[in-house]
Amino acid sequence: MANSLQDQLLKAGLVSEQQLKQAQTKKRKQKRAGGGRSAESAQRSAEAEQAAAEKRRRDQELNRRREEERQRKAELVALWQLVHDTRVSREGGDVAYNFADGAALKRLYVSAAQQQALVAGELAIVRHQDFYELVPAGVAERVQQVDSATLVLWNRPEPKDPKDPYAELEVPDDLMW
Repeated sequence: MANSLQDQLLKAGLVSEQQLKQAQTKKRKQKRAGGGRSAESAQRSAEAEQAAAEKRRRDQELNRRREEERQRKAELVALWQLVHDTRVSREGGDVAYNFADGAALKRLYVSAAQQQALVAGELAIVRHQDFYELVPAGVAERVQQVDSATLVLWNRPEPKDPKDPYAELEVPDDLMW
């Protein structure tokens, strides 16, 4: 009964079957395209699109944070591997070298040459897992760039201030505390 007018026009010969099919196709396409939407459904679809856009933005932000965290972890693993590969062996160390790690005083036994290198800034002390390791200055610089909390002690020579009246006086580096 829904197509009774169409059937009547077809039986009367006023339209052909081809024209009838074209009209039905056109009506179906308009319905799919949203030509017959009401204002309420248009508002709901606009709200849905806005919510989807907000969700995409949140997801992109979350993905960016996850990627940054993944890169940070990869850098830390590479740094730990670098420290492990370049650490200086302290075997046979007979000189106690005292240093501060936060509020705690720690002691490492090093050789006399290693002590001089620590004082000169050629070696540094880094916290690696639960242990302290001696590393060369180049590795200490990399550690400071990636994770400065891991670097415990590095006696870098500071540039001398030309206006400093005590610049000519040197502090003896063989003082033990």
